[in-house]
Amino acid sequence: MTTFRELGVLPKICDALDRAGITTPFAIQEMTLSVALLGTDLIGQARTGTGKTLAFGIPVLQRSVAPSDPAYADMPQGKPQALIVAPTRELALQVSNDLHLASKDLGLRVLTVYGGVGYDTQLETLESGVDIVVGTPGRLIDLANRRALDLSHVHALVLDEADEMLDLGFLPDVITLLSKTPETRQTMLFSATMPAAIVALARTHMRHPMNIRAESSYDTTMVPATAQFIYQAHDLDKPEIIGRVLQAEDAEKMIVFTRTKRQAQRIAEDLQERGFNASPLHGDMAQVAREKALARFREDKIQVLVCTDVAARGIDVRGVSHVINYTCPEDDKAYVHRIGRTGRAGATGTAITFVDWADLHRWKMINKTLDLPFDEPQETYSTSEHLFHDQGIPAGTKGRIVDPAPVEKKERAPRERRSGEGQRSGGRSEGQRSGQRSGEGSGATSGSGESSGDAPRRRNRSRRRTRGGSSVETPNA
Repeated sequence: MTTFRELGVLPKICDALDRAGITTPFAIQEMTLSVALLGTDLIGQARTGTGKTLAFGIPVLQRSVAPSDPAYADMPQGKPQALIVAPTRELALQVSNDLHLASKDLGLRVLTVYGGVGYDTQLETLESGVDIVVGTPGRLIDLANRRALDLSHVHALVLDEADEMLDLGFLPDVITLLSKTPETRQTMLFSATMPAAIVALARTHMRHPMNIRAESSYDTTMVPATAQFIYQAHDLDKPEIIGRVLQAEDAEKMIVFTRTKRQAQRIAEDLQERGFNASPLHGDMAQVAREKALARFREDKIQVLVCTDVAARGIDVRGVSHVINYTCPEDDKAYVHRIGRTGRAGATGTAITFVDWADLHRWKMINKTLDLPFDEPQETYSTSEHLFHDQGIPAGTKGRIVDPAPVEKKERAPRERRSGEGQRSGGRSEGQRSGQRSGEGSGATSGSGESSGDAPRRRNRSRRRTRGGSSVETPNA
C-alpha cells in the first residue's frame, strides 16, 4: 500500500501526519500529489469527504518557503506565497486546521480570513507577515482593496469547492482575485461537479491543466457506504422520530438539515427539551457562536447539529453517523451535499430524508435525476414497526430521555372588591346576581321593600340632582 513518503512528501510533513494517525493517502490524494508537487495546474473532481484538503494542501505547504529557510531571504518579506479560496467560513476554518496539522514542523504562517468578524486581528496579522492565506472571496477582496493583502507574489492558488462558490454567486469575486495574482502561478481547482461556468473558468485562467477524476458523476458522488431511507412523515411527528433514531444502536453524532433558520432554531430547542445535546447552526447566529457550536460538535460535546444548507457547507466532521433531512432538499445537488456529511473518509453512515405530502413531486424529481429506487416514499410514523427495524431502535424507545418539565400553575390573586360593588358574574352569590348595584333603578325591590329571593334588604336612597350648580334633595316616591 502506497504511503505519503513514497509519493515524495517531505519527511517533516509526513512526521506531522503520522502523529495524527494519517499514514495512507486516499485515492484523490494519491492521484493528485504526484502531479501537484511538480507545480502543474490541475482540476480535481471528487465528492466532499474524500480528502481533497490534503490533496492540495500538501503541495501548497511543500512548495512554500518557511522564514527559517535560508532561501526566504531572497523572497518578498511577509507577503503571502499561496492563496486558498473557500466558499464558506466553516470550510475555510477546516482547511486551515488541516494545514496547521500538516505544517507543525515547517514553521509556515497560516492565516484564515472571513467575514462576520472584525478586521483588526486580520489586518495586524497580515502586517506582521504571513505565508499562506485561506479565506472566503468577499473578505479577501475587502482586504486586497484596503491594500492590506498583497497577492502579487502568490505562486499557488487553490479554488476549493468551486461549484459551491458558483452556486453562492461568488464567481465574479473569484475572477477578481485571479486577476490580482501572477499569471505564472500554479492553479488547482477542486469541485464535486463541473458546471459549464466552472469549465469556462478553468479554460480561461488555467494553463494546460491536468484533469483528475477520482469519481464519476452523480451516481458516485453519493457515498456508497451510506444507507439511504426516505420516509413520508408528518411534520408534528418528526421530532419524535429523530429522538428515537438518536437512541438507535449505531447512533453517534447527527446533523439535521432544515430549510429555514427559524426552523433550525426551533428543532434544536425541541431536542434540547427532550434531553439531547443539540445546537443550532444558522446565519442569524454570531460567528463566534457558530464556531463554538462546531468546535463542541467536533469534540463530541454536542450530539446533534441542526443546520441550514448554507451554514453547513463544507462541514467536515468525523464520526457523523446520521444525516437527517428534516425537509425535502430543494434539488438533487442539495441532496447530494447534505448526505455527503456522513460516510466520510471510508466510514459508513445513514441518511434519512423526511418528505412532506406537499413535497412529493419535488422528491420524485430528485429521485429520477439521481436514479434512486425510492420513487414512492413509505408513510412513516414514530410508532411504525419498519422505522424501528430499519434504524435498529430498541423496542419501547421513546423520543425523549428526560421527563418534560412540569408546568407551574400560577394562582390568580383574588380581586379586591370596592365597597358596595358586587363580584363578576362568575363569583356572585344568588342574591347578588338577582340584585342591582346600589343607586340603580327601583325594579330591584318589591312593593313591600323586600328584595326578591334571598337578596339582602336594600336601603332606599335619594338621588341627587344638581340644579343651577346647587344640590337639590329629591324625596323618595
